[in-house]
Amino acid sequence: MKSREYESKISQLKEWLEDSNHTVVLTGAGMSTESGIADFRSRDGIWKRLNPMELASINALENNYDQFHEFYKMRIESLSSCKAHEGYYILSDWEKRGLIDSIITQNVDDFHLQAGSKKVYRIHGSINEFRCSRCNHIASKEEFLEKRSCIKCKGNLRPGVVLFGGSLPEKELNIAIDEMKRADLVIVIGTSLTVFPVSQLPDLSNGKKVYINKEIPRGSNFDLEFEKSAGQLLKKIDEIL
Repeated sequence: MKSREYESKISQLKEWLEDSNHTVVLTGAGMSTESGIADFRSRDGIWKRLNPMELASINALENNYDQFHEFYKMRIESLSSCKAHEGYYILSDWEKRGLIDSIITQNVDDFHLQAGSKKVYRIHGSINEFRCSRCNHIASKEEFLEKRSCIKCKGNLRPGVVLFGGSLPEKELNIAIDEMKRADLVIVIGTSLTVFPVSQLPDLSNGKKVYINKEIPRGSNFDLEFEKSAGQLLKKIDEIL
């Protein structure tokens, strides 16, 4: 992208942010790659190497718990050395300043909450919450990592993430839909927009739409597109606000 064109697009986004009455941010795995977390659907993503239906599905939970547990134990332990990067704190600050109104995230790492954002709707759940897969009794991280059974019914424990073959949390999804319908400005960051129904959420807004991602899919139809990493671009915008 030519420098003059890039600066013009940055200025346009700044203007839209300042003029919008209701701005919603939608984030995906690409938002967390700068924190050291591998994404899922890019050229080098996790699902290019591993089969999600064998590891992260309802079927795996019910019929191959050993492999299911091993996969999520690995993910949880790998997260222990990662933390929210500067871009997360910029979004949190923008919320405090009234520049954005809510964040809808596909991410399960809770980095938005770690950075201080308040209105965060986690439509794929949280990898930091645990429960029994049979009776839904709340469990601790330690109980899951140590592969203990549920203290109430002896069922298998699981993280509170949405699995393949499972349903999105109805409350969070309904709020996300309402937020998108209200939005004058939607900023999509770090998602390939290939997973239904999240891929359809930006279409619910009649406002301006901005797409920030390392890889912009062919045929995407946004008012502004930035083929950049999230943290880098958010810092640039924040500097001129």
